[in-house]
This record gives sequence, structure tokens and C-alpha cells, in this order.
Amino acid sequence: MRDQEPAPGHPERRLSTKETAELLGVKPETVYAYVSRGQLGSRREPGGRGSTFDAKEVEVLARRNRRESSGSSGPGGELSVRTRITLIDKDRYYFRGVDATELAARHSYEEIAEWLWTGELRPGITFTAPKAAVAVARRTVDALPEHTGPTDRLRVAAIAAATADPLRFDLSEDAVLGTARILIPTLVAALPPVRRAHRDEGPLAHRLWARLSGRPADEASLHVLDTALGLLVDHDLAASTLAVRVAASARAHPYAAVSSGLGVLEGPLHGAASGLAHRLLLDVLDQGTAAPVVADELRAGRRIPGLGHRLYPGEDPRARALFALLDKIPGAAPALAAARDIVATTARHTPLHANVDLALAVLTVSSGMPSTAGETVFAVARTAGWIAHALEEYGERPLRMRPSGHYVGPKPPQPLPE
Repeated sequence: MRDQEPAPGHPERRLSTKETAELLGVKPETVYAYVSRGQLGSRREPGGRGSTFDAKEVEVLARRNRRESSGSSGPGGELSVRTRITLIDKDRYYFRGVDATELAARHSYEEIAEWLWTGELRPGITFTAPKAAVAVARRTVDALPEHTGPTDRLRVAAIAAATADPLRFDLSEDAVLGTARILIPTLVAALPPVRRAHRDEGPLAHRLWARLSGRPADEASLHVLDTALGLLVDHDLAASTLAVRVAASARAHPYAAVSSGLGVLEGPLHGAASGLAHRLLLDVLDQGTAAPVVADELRAGRRIPGLGHRLYPGEDPRARALFALLDKIPGAAPALAAARDIVATTARHTPLHANVDLALAVLTVSSGMPSTAGETVFAVARTAGWIAHALEEYGERPLRMRPSGHYVGPKPPQPLPE
């Protein structure tokens, strides 16, 4: 006689994939992701069509997920969000457990992005965009005023590209990955080229260079730009990344989620910080020394751009990696010396180290790029990380990123205003 299945609540009860997904508040694909990461055990029953899961183990995982992702606060009262993408530890940072600076030194931006999304390393991969998407994005961007900033152009390009994609609301993993591989090159192709003779093919860094500098690119400089893109792919839950996750939590499509990130990135304390460092470098080069320039900044009550990072007690590892590469480019020597002069001058009073914004400024100044170029590099690079976070968030419970407000206004009921 066949044994009866244990009743609900019985410790030996087995759950189907569908039941497990419902209890965890995730998609069935995410259930198997839990299995592959060793967070959940599965068993295929004899004659059964699919895997089954221990009810008690599922409930333990569900409780842990609720505890970790219900808008809980981390150390210092900060919002804490579960993620498996980036870890920042002391003066190093890691993508999925791999040292990010070593990864960027060995692989192209596109290879890193693909690996971050799928876990698969595909040497030599390049992202290309369909002509229709590029045409729509270019027409829209070209209609903007001349003074429009790069992040505005990218945000408009993302929205335009979305209107050309009738499948943008498909949030399955394969569909989102397809969107990502198209969106990033579309953003680059939509930017107006600085050089007349350029080709929209090859590695993304080559295509981006033509949008940033009127100078021909040598291999060493292209390598620095590509490495910068790889280093900037992600950096834990920065403000723009949090905005992307909030949008993805509400099940906004990838174009809209990326647009949310671009909106936050434009702030002077985030993506636009490299532009401030760029102008500071130009002032130092013009004066011949950092002392009077730093003094003017401090006298005006402004912080010195390009220095310090709240997540790194020492030097920003991204800056360290870029400075090492820039040191090998003769044309970068004056800007690099100016950057070191800024650090040394400021260190007399405050022990601040260079951050990635200063390193980006050395690249943009020495390459004849505008002050907004670093912001463009930052935005294009971070789009890959935003997609990774959106993918992760699509696998979580919808609207989990909705915190509760702590009301501190007048106690009701109040009289109607007159």
C-alpha cells in the first residue's frame, strides 16, 4: 500500500516547486537558484516530475528572508538590503567574491558585465544594439538643447529605447538580459560623437572614446578607459543603485529602472563628482601648484573633490588601480603630478586619500575630454551593475523596498485650514 503524504505542518512534509516559490515570495527560477547556492536542499521523488523541498527548511529560509529584507536596519540605523553582488571590505571590494580590481585588470567591461549577470565568462564578447533602437535614441537625443548634460542625454536615450521595445515589460531573466545587452550599447551610440571619423563597432570602450575625446586613441589609453568601466560596474548599494532596486521592487521594466539610477547619479555627490575634480585639476595645472587652489577651495567652505571615501579608510582601490595604469602613459604625467600634489597638500592638515573621481579626472584631463566625461564613464559603467541589481530584485518579494514613514507632524485631528 502506498504511504500517505504527510499532512500540512507535519515535519516530513515535502513541498512542490510552486508551493515553495509561493511561500518564499519568489519566482520558481529563484527557488533553484537557492538550491544551487546551497541555501536550500531538494529531492526528486521516484516517478515524480519535479523536485520537492522540505517544508521545515523552506519555512526557516522564508523567516530569514523576511528578517533580512523587510526594510531592516543595519549598523548605525542604515537600511540593510540583502545582495550577493558586491562586498566592500576594508580597502578592497569584490564582485561575487572575486577581487574587483583583479577582475578589471584581466577582463573587458563587457566580459565583466556578462559574468556579473550570468556567472558565465565569455571571452571577447561585445554588446551591439539593433539599428532601430539606436535610430530612435539618436533622434530623440539630437533634439535636446546643446547645453544638455551627458546624464540627461543618457536618460532620454534610455526612455526612447524603451518605446522601441514592445517586450520591455517581460521581466523574465532571459528577457532582461537581452534588454541589458542592447541598452548599454544603445546609450553609447546615442551620444553625439566628438570625432567625425569613428566606428560603432568593436569593444564598448573604443566606441565610447569617440564620444568623449577628439584625439585618436592609443591602446594604452583605451585600456585605461576599459579598466575604468570595469572598476565602476558596481559599488554595493550606492544611492543610484538603491533607486534602481526600488524601481525594480515595484516591477518597473529595466529601462525605467536604469532611468531611475541615472536620475540620482546626476547629483554632485555621486556621478558628477569627477567633473568637480576635473576642474580642480585644470586649476592646479594652470597655477603650477596645488597650494593656492586648495586654499581657495577651503576658504570658500568647499570640500576638496576627489579626496576621501566613507567606505575606505585608506586609498580607494579603484583609484589605486587607475593611477597605476595612468603612470605608464607619458601624456598623463602632468595631470597625475597635479593630482598627487593635491593629495600631498591636503594631507598636511587632513589625512585624505585619492578616490576614483580624482583618478577619472586625471584620465579625462590628460585625454582632452570635457569635464563631464567622467560622469559619462560612470553612468555607462554603472548601468551593468544596475541591471545586476534589478535582476536580483525581480527575484525578491514585490514592493519589499517600501519602508514605513515615521510621522513627526502635528497630532491629528487638526482643524481645516482657512
